[in-house]
Amino acid sequence: MTTARKRARTYDPARIRAAVLAQFGNVREGVRALSAEQLALPAGLGDWTVRELAAHLTMGVDAVSRQLALPAPAVKELGLLDWPFGTASRAGDIADGTRALASDNPDLDALYAAAEARITERLAGAPDDRLLGVPAGAMTLADYLVTRTVELVVHTDDLNRAAGVDIPFDRQALAACTRLLADALAVKAPGASTEVRIPPYAVVQCVEGPRHTRGTPPNVVETDPLTWIRLATGRTEWKAALDEAKVSASGERADLGPLLPLMG
Repeated sequence: MTTARKRARTYDPARIRAAVLAQFGNVREGVRALSAEQLALPAGLGDWTVRELAAHLTMGVDAVSRQLALPAPAVKELGLLDWPFGTASRAGDIADGTRALASDNPDLDALYAAAEARITERLAGAPDDRLLGVPAGAMTLADYLVTRTVELVVHTDDLNRAAGVDIPFDRQALAACTRLLADALAVKAPGASTEVRIPPYAVVQCVEGPRHTRGTPPNVVETDPLTWIRLATGRTEWKAALDEAKVSASGERADLGPLLPLMG
C-alpha cells in the first residue's frame, strides 16, 4: 500500500500525547469498576473474555514505553498512513500475548497502574521525532502516538459493548482515530468522486471517477464517528449499517462495502 499520493494530515503532538494519557486513564477507571461477572463475559473478539480485552488495552501504551527503552532505529521506514494496512498480519501473536498477559496479571488495576507510570515517565523526556522500532517498521514517536488513539478508542468501544458499560471517549483521541481511519480510506481508494463525511471530525474525498468541483457532490456518504470506526475495523458490516440507518449513502459511487474493513 503506497501513500505517495496522499499527504498525511498533521496532528498537534502535545494534544495527542495528552489524548493518549487521558483515554488510557478513562479506560483504567472503567476497568476498575468492572465486576467479576462482567470480566468473565465474552468480548466479541474471537474467544477473548472481557478480562483479556482489558489486559490487551495496556499493551497499546506499553508498546510505546518498551520502544522508548530501546535504542532508536537509524532510519524511518513507515509513515503514519502506512500503519493501518500493516496490522492484520500480527493478529495471532497479539492474541497469544494477550492471553498470557491476562493470565499472569490477575490484578488488572495494578497492571494499569504500572503501564500508566511507565508511559508517563518515558514520554516526559522523549522528543516527537524520536524513532521507534515498532513491528510494522520504524516510525516517529509522534506518528506512533496517533496510532495509539486508534488502539485505545477502538478497544474502548469494544469494552463498552461487551461489558455493557459507558467508558467515555476523550474528544481529541476520538477525533484523531476518526481522521486517521478516514485518511486511510482515501489512500486505499484514491480519487475525488465520493465525499465521505464523519462530522464533526473528518471529511475526505475518495474513489476514482469524475471529479467534483462545486455544489453538492454527486456521491456522498455520511455517518457518525463510532459507526465509521466500527466499519473501518470490521466491527460492523456496511450493509448492516445501511439497514440500521447508521450510514446515509447517495450516488452510484457511494457503496463503500467492497473497500471495508480497512483494518482487520
